[in-house]
Amino acid sequence: MRYAYFPGCSLHSTAKEYDISTRAVAEALGIELLEIPDWICCGATPAHITMHLLSLALPVKNLLLAKEMDSYEVVTCCAACFSRLKIANKIMREDPEHRAGVNEIVGQDYKGEVKVRHFLDLLVNVYGLSNLSEKIAKKMDGFKVACYYGCLLTRPPEVTKLDDVEEPHMMDDIMRAVGVKTVEWPYKVECCGASFSLTKTDIVLKLSGDILQMARDEGADAIVVACPLCQSNLDLRQPEINRKLKKKFDMPILYFTQLVGLALGIEPKKLGFDKHIINPAKLLV
Repeated sequence: MRYAYFPGCSLHSTAKEYDISTRAVAEALGIELLEIPDWICCGATPAHITMHLLSLALPVKNLLLAKEMDSYEVVTCCAACFSRLKIANKIMREDPEHRAGVNEIVGQDYKGEVKVRHFLDLLVNVYGLSNLSEKIAKKMDGFKVACYYGCLLTRPPEVTKLDDVEEPHMMDDIMRAVGVKTVEWPYKVECCGASFSLTKTDIVLKLSGDILQMARDEGADAIVVACPLCQSNLDLRQPEINRKLKKKFDMPILYFTQLVGLALGIEPKKLGFDKHIINPAKLLV
């Protein structure tokens, strides 16, 4: 299996462990991820709140670069990148006026023909959970995790078409396939406040603190995520949350790819376990 891979800005910087664990898992499973050459930022939040055509042209440029690789399927991991690429595809297929404007900007004709997949989708619906289970090399039944999807990964459902919008289960299914126990909890798709990360941090601390509290109340030893912004708010800000809310949280926040890699027998350092603020060492015994 060969795919064009769009890491996006976060996976080359603040979410480096997401990138290296994804690549390690893909290699172990025989999935070839070819990074799109000369890719550019998808625009994420800044573009689509300032200029609509720009918010479409940026992801379309990346999809055209993938098309030049003779690849009509792009795989990405970041929830924001996934959202922007999928939204751009939908509009380019369905809106002739915007399609004309974007095509003029990028200097090429594009009609939304390059398929976009999240790595979750690739593991579940292409590689297959039963095949994944057969690759387990390490027992993973010593702890329980809360799978946190965040507010963006499954919304809006008519665009993402990834999982159940209110009760997603794809990440839970993957965790169980590799032997990790998951908890049932009501905060799977609550917002961590990512859009307010720099402007209204009190809101972020409250929302993220509520998520941590609910995960702990349900007996989780760690939270598993698929979004760099969610990971950053829950991991990087945890000491600040403790000070502000007078809590004593000490909960590792891991990417799902890290636990899949661990189950496949890949060394923790090659999965970026050493890059977290909250030390996940207690889960690696």
